Amino acid sequence: MRRAAVILLSILIMPGAPVVAADCPADMQVRTAIELYFGRNIGEVLGVSDEAWSKFLDEEITPRFPDGLTVTTIDGQWQDKGSGRIVREPGKLLSLIVEPSAVATAKVGELIALYKARHKQQSVLMTQREICALF
Repeated sequence: MRRAAVILLSILIMPGAPVVAADCPADMQVRTAIELYFGRNIGEVLGVSDEAWSKFLDEEITPRFPDGLTVTTIDGQWQDKGSGRIVREPGKLLSLIVEPSAVATAKVGELIALYKARHKQQSVLMTQREICALF
């Protein structure tokens, strides 16, 4: 019985396991954690300058998520499927903790589409998971 309880507890607290309202302690709230990975190269050269990123942050991201966000400067890499070559590029990681809603999802979709169009990007990587949060 004790072993079964330990296994069940391990499954419930595994990173990435879906969270539902009943899983959060009473003082915490269910939230959605979203991470967006924005590449800054256009081709093989830096195409999104610090100034261009700041403008995108100020004009597009912050108005959609004024309650708060985190931006981290990152170095990423990926494999070009055509050539097999490893491509490295600088980037920005945007971390958001939001109330689960279709409105938040739509705002994120808008950001991705705008960034890709404005900065000639093939993609913006997005991850999403449900978490318990305490503010």
